[in-house]
Amino acid sequence: MTNRSVVHSTFTLERNYPVPPARVFAAWSDQAAKMRWFAGPNSGHQLDFRVGGREVNHGDHDGVFMEFESYYRDIVDDERIVFSSTMTADGAVTTVSMTTIELVPTDDGTTLTLTEQDAFLDGHELPEWREEGTGSWLDSLGEELAGVTTP
Repeated sequence: MTNRSVVHSTFTLERNYPVPPARVFAAWSDQAAKMRWFAGPNSGHQLDFRVGGREVNHGDHDGVFMEFESYYRDIVDDERIVFSSTMTADGAVTTVSMTTIELVPTDDGTTLTLTEQDAFLDGHELPEWREEGTGSWLDSLGEELAGVTTP
């Protein structure tokens, strides 16, 4: 019998962007914008941004075929996005997660709060890796919103 394990984790990240919530929301909902800041230069990316819609980001990472697949569960324009996701490595499910994005207007732009709840399976990924990676793509989102070309 194979040793199986699951590690549960929840984390929250916050970013402030100097643009209105509608602009931040558009960077999530627009295929071209999302591909620039989220997908990466050598990734395949599909986006069907609607409740019930599916997003897939996949590519080869150091000889391992990685796929991140999400389904949008709740969308409130310019305010909230909720999606559930699975990450696979060479076809094996490594992580199952639920993510909530909240956009709150501020005097100088938008505060984005991301809360993610994860189940990390069989030691394939660690919570700190996911939190660091998610923080990196929120930073890339900031570059996208500032008009900086992302790779």
